[in-house]
Amino acid sequence: MPAARRIDTAKPRCAWCGTDPLYMRYHDEEWGVPVHDERKHFEFLILEGAQAGLSWITILRKRENYREAFAGFNPERVARFGKREVARLLKNPGIVRNRLKIESAIKNARAFLEVQDEFDGFDKYVWRFVGGKPIQNRRTHMKQIPARTAESDALSKDLKKRGFSFVGSTIIYAHMQAVGMVNDHVTGCFRYKQLTRR
Repeated sequence: MPAARRIDTAKPRCAWCGTDPLYMRYHDEEWGVPVHDERKHFEFLILEGAQAGLSWITILRKRENYREAFAGFNPERVARFGKREVARLLKNPGIVRNRLKIESAIKNARAFLEVQDEFDGFDKYVWRFVGGKPIQNRRTHMKQIPARTAESDALSKDLKKRGFSFVGSTIIYAHMQAVGMVNDHVTGCFRYKQLTRR
């Protein structure tokens, strides 16, 4: 495994990532970067659902455990999970051992595959909700960032209609931020300009 690059702590960042190196690296390298990879979309759906009621840093610290427990975030494999796998996951201390969240991840894998079939990819389906390109917000302070938007309301409603769970509008807005469907880096953050140039 290659050594992690050194983090320049002097760069101006969004305040939410604090000084935790894992959080800072996630902020610098992933958050807000447009995702067009099917497995990455599925990964964030599982992780955002697991995060409900918890802090995101808690989930980031368990991310590798989730990757191992959920078959490398392969939706085809997770969709085949049954009672034996649920029982195994409920005993896994490396993930959030919540039956509803575990069963939701399996249910969502099945719904994810149906969306892939219908739209020739989950990516094509999900990006329609923002017109195919990232919404570039111009927020100067964290307090200006909403917990949900009209777009997340619409996507959440449609996902629920398609059988997904743990996809409330707040969770879905966090997903949209994570996969770069919206750029919510504050304007003073060094990543803001980088992501608006894409």
